[in-house]
Amino acid sequence: MSAVTTHGWRLAEPIGYCVDIGGSFIKFGRAYGAGQIAVEEQVPTPIHSWMDFEDALAALIRDFGGEADSLPLAISTTGLFDKRTGKVNAANIPCFAGHDMVRELSARLGRTVLIANDADSFALGEANVGAGRGHDVVMCIILGTGVGGGLVVNGKLVQGAGGVTAEWGHGAILRTHITLPKTGEDLAIPRFDCGCGQRGCTDTVGGARGVERLHRHLSGENRTSHQILDDWEAGDAVAERTVEAYFELLSEPLAFAINISGATIVPAGGGLSARIKLLEGLDKAVRQKTLNPYKDPLIVPGHFFKNGGLIGVSVLAAQMQQGKV
Repeated sequence: MSAVTTHGWRLAEPIGYCVDIGGSFIKFGRAYGAGQIAVEEQVPTPIHSWMDFEDALAALIRDFGGEADSLPLAISTTGLFDKRTGKVNAANIPCFAGHDMVRELSARLGRTVLIANDADSFALGEANVGAGRGHDVVMCIILGTGVGGGLVVNGKLVQGAGGVTAEWGHGAILRTHITLPKTGEDLAIPRFDCGCGQRGCTDTVGGARGVERLHRHLSGENRTSHQILDDWEAGDAVAERTVEAYFELLSEPLAFAINISGATIVPAGGGLSARIKLLEGLDKAVRQKTLNPYKDPLIVPGHFFKNGGLIGVSVLAAQMQQGKV
C-alpha cells in the first residue's frame, strides 16, 4: 500500500504508529503530526486468536519501524473501549474478549499503547484538524450500517464509563407515533428490537439497515438503502414518505444530544453521510428542535471519510507527545 505524502511533512521523523482495526482488516500507518499520516499497509484481522493478533501488530511494527522502535502505538478500533480496564468489547472481533489490551499490548510490543474506538477517533480527528476545527465542543455522528457518535471538548476526547460517550444510537427511545410535516399524515412506528438487547433504539432506524427496516414497515417493499435514497432524490413519493419519517424519528434524539452536549457543530461520518441532501434534511429538522437557535448548519459532512480512524489516533499520538494525554 503506497504511503500518503503531503506538503513535505513526510520527510520529518514520525511521532508514532497508528492502526485502524476493523472486523476484516488492520490498516497500519505512521503519524508525523496531528492529521499527518502515511498509510503503509493493510492486512487481514486475526479475529479468533489473540496471539495471532498480537503477532500481526508486532510484524507491522517490525516491517515499518526501523530506528523508531520505541514510538507509541495509537489504535482506533471497532467496539467500545473502557479506559479503566483497558478492555474492548467488539462483537466482530471475539479474540479481544477478556484481554486488557493496553497492558498486554504494551508488554508484548514494548511501547506505550493508546486506544480509542472508531467513532471517538473520527470525532477526535474532525474536532482538531477537520470540519470541527475551531469549535470548543464537537459532537460527531456516524451514520453507517448503524449509528454511533463521539464527543470532543477543547480538543480532547471525552471517554465516559465503559467507553460510552455521545452514543446517541442506543438507549434513546424513539417515538411510536409521528406526524409527517408536509402531509400531516399520522404514522405508527413500532419499537424495533436492537442488537444491543434493548428495543426502540435510534440505531434501529438511523443507519443504512434502519432505513431499509423503516421503509419495509411503511411500504411493505424491500429496497436497499441506496435504492431508497436514490428514489427519494429522484422524487419518488413512497421513498419520500420513508425519508420524511426518518427525519422526524432521528431529529428528536439528535437535538436532545446536542442540547446536552452543547455542541456547536456535528460532523457526520459513515456511508450515509455521503448523501449531502440527506444531511441537509436532517440538519433542518434538528435545528427546528434544539433549544439554542443555530443560524448556521450544525450537521455537516466530515472531512475524513476514508482514513478517519488513523487521522484521529494521529491526533492522540500528537497529544501524547505534547503531554496532553
